[in-house]
Amino acid sequence: MSAPLLAARGLTVTIAGIRVCSGLDLTVEPGQCWAILGRNGTGKTTLLHTLSGLRRPAAGTIEILGRPLAVTSRRDIARLRGLLAQDDSDAFPATVLETVLIGRHPHLSRWQLEGAEDLRIARDALAATDMTGTEARDVRTLSGGERRRVALAALLAQQPQLFLLDEPSSHLDLAHQFALLDRLAEAVRRGAKALVMVVHDINLATRYCDHALLLADGAALAGPAPELLRAERLSAVFGVELKAVEGPRGSLFVPQ
Repeated sequence: MSAPLLAARGLTVTIAGIRVCSGLDLTVEPGQCWAILGRNGTGKTTLLHTLSGLRRPAAGTIEILGRPLAVTSRRDIARLRGLLAQDDSDAFPATVLETVLIGRHPHLSRWQLEGAEDLRIARDALAATDMTGTEARDVRTLSGGERRRVALAALLAQQPQLFLLDEPSSHLDLAHQFALLDRLAEAVRRGAKALVMVVHDINLATRYCDHALLLADGAALAGPAPELLRAERLSAVFGVELKAVEGPRGSLFVPQ
């Protein structure tokens, strides 16, 4: 059997002396979509950054495709996993196409320039995020939603096997939320890929994710979404009384 795309064993994560999770065991297999849910300040982004290799855990181990993350080269990590940060900032001028081509850097040697295939991949990613025709624009002139779509295009151009997304739907209107998450979920389930995303909208989690990880009060609970995403449990996590309403694609959660 092949190794899982991502595995955490006995993972403890803290930030500023506050515990995010302790002794977490997590296995993310190809074809799975995971949602990380919890109130503001519970450490969702901190956990995602730890799983990505950007910060060290307080205890425990993380593996990517069976390799210990701590001893895997940064280039290999960048080829295997793509991280979408919570915010998109641009300190220097760059065109949209140049920004998306950043996603190709892990696949190039140190002084290698992008070739025709890299340009094709970048342009296909722009088309996939509904940003065709914007290649020459300065990214600093884009709206928040447009800039978010460019960030997602760069991630698609990177072609990782593991997508780690921090609030991917932020700044996006409903049409683009559904279109882009549909595309990502399709890519995951069609290929040997997986997706883990921090999301605040419970109903986006139920729509797209088959597994969930709930954070609350320094504890983490991971498992199949149908078992965890229930009104009683979610009400306790978020401190709001919720009820489940059956929709065409499963349960929707609304405040009582």
